[in-house]
Amino acid sequence: MGETLDHMQIRNFSFGATAAIVTSIGLIVGLDAATATKATILSGLLIVAIADNLTDSLSIHIYQESEQLEPRAAFRATLINFAARLGLSLSFVLLMVILPLRVAVVASILWGLLLLTGLSCVLARTRKLPVLPEIAKHVAVAAIVMLSSKIIGHII
Repeated sequence: MGETLDHMQIRNFSFGATAAIVTSIGLIVGLDAATATKATILSGLLIVAIADNLTDSLSIHIYQESEQLEPRAAFRATLINFAARLGLSLSFVLLMVILPLRVAVVASILWGLLLLTGLSCVLARTRKLPVLPEIAKHVAVAAIVMLSSKIIGHII
């Protein structure tokens, strides 16, 4: 309970942001490998942006309540997570809408890695950790997600 509001906001934003970024690029890479149409990829992104986002936000809210966090703070944490995920998820939707499919896939991967790198940098500095190892660790996990998604897409 000794956490500051700023720390809680960063924690909830970073959770939502990371989930949106890595899930979106994994979904795009996997569906593209399965030769999905642009409409299918857009549908998948929008389903994740809404359904998965609401589910994770509810999960965070219930967890915060189970930790006996003050109700207003729990609601704020839920909203921060939801807004971070929705906004970032919609940025991938926008790329898919405005760009040709092949370009949108590459642009989405680059955009996702740029966002993840920026978030990793901010968090490393906040925690007073070396920036490059934190970026490398987070990008490596994202690469595993993309590779796994691509393999699954090819198998299916």
